[in-house]
Amino acid sequence: MCQHSHDNPDIQQLFENNEQWVKQINEETPGFFQSLSHLQTPEYLWIGCSDSRVPANELVKMDPGTIFVHRNIANLVNSSDMNVLSVIQYAVEVLKVKHIIVNGHYGCGGVEASFNESNPDLIDHWIRPIRKYLQRSKESFKHLSHEEQANKLCEINVEEQVRNICHIPAVRNAWRKGQALSVHGFIYDIHDGKLHNLTETVDNIADADQTLFDRK
Repeated sequence: MCQHSHDNPDIQQLFENNEQWVKQINEETPGFFQSLSHLQTPEYLWIGCSDSRVPANELVKMDPGTIFVHRNIANLVNSSDMNVLSVIQYAVEVLKVKHIIVNGHYGCGGVEASFNESNPDLIDHWIRPIRKYLQRSKESFKHLSHEEQANKLCEINVEEQVRNICHIPAVRNAWRKGQALSVHGFIYDIHDGKLHNLTETVDNIADADQTLFDRK
């Protein structure tokens, strides 16, 4: 028999939390939701990991409506993923965001899975790009502990996604038209809650091409 969500205490808690959140927002900022309903004008596109410990708005203490968010396992930007490509094109061409941020994190399960040979089939297919980064880095990794290897691979993964974004037509077309658009790579340390700037800012085609070919 189908159970109504309000009969489930775990689900009911979400609705109660929402009521408390709405009340708090209305007390602190009267008219907030009315103003939010008119127009979405975020300046940032955040491409992050689906990991529940890495919430975009909370990490940088930004209100709803300020960050356009896309999340997937291990914050990947694959040329075959129509979802992330559509998000980027919409963010760049329609919303006119000024910044695209790839945010990875240490302790990423998707990155960790690239070391394993017994992943579920779909997961294994999804993380194939990370496994390629791992194979390419094996020589430089051989003197590192497993934890150090995993942390370094999390960083490499972010750098590679920044490169991938710099190759996307919607991004390059924006630069050709003189649109203000910067691409950044961040990494988040779950152990202390701090965000770190990992890559140089890329905001034009010349720097993008240098980034594409300057592989460490």
